[in-house]
Amino acid sequence: MSERQYAAHVGLSRGAIQKAKTAGRLVLHEDGSIDAAASDKRRLETTDPSKTRKAPAPKLKPVPEAAVAAVGDTLREQGLSAPAVGGGTTFLQAKTANEVLKAQERRIRLQKLKGELVDRARAETLMFWLARDERDAWVTWPARVAALMAAELGTETAAMQKVLEAHVRAHLEELAQPRIAL
Repeated sequence: MSERQYAAHVGLSRGAIQKAKTAGRLVLHEDGSIDAAASDKRRLETTDPSKTRKAPAPKLKPVPEAAVAAVGDTLREQGLSAPAVGGGTTFLQAKTANEVLKAQERRIRLQKLKGELVDRARAETLMFWLARDERDAWVTWPARVAALMAAELGTETAAMQKVLEAHVRAHLEELAQPRIAL
């Protein structure tokens, strides 16, 4: 092999091969070409391991399982194939999930700007006050109509109001049973 061919063979520069040749760490044929097999063996025996360059190991940070699970969830929500649990996520899948999340975030931001979305805390507060006003209206209704109903039926006003209040409170208790969970 020539110096260039041997340099490509071992992954070193031509200058490094020339230094090794000068230092006698290579086995040469009579015509000056390099005996690759014998030179590999001699270089291995004579080269100081502390002076060799090793390819740096890639420094990969571990990815939390929650992040990997979130990638899978996002992909599944969009109808795309997601890795099996513990199966590992490819870079392409993670990048696709990231792009999907960015698109969803932009869509939500646009809906907020258009006024199509409202703040959840504000909506819950408004619903609370609306429900309270409705309940208060029903609680005060028997006192307002008891006298009119008693006059139409020819009964005592206090008894009519007492019966109406009991039935309205029972009805409000029934209405309070289903809980809305947002």
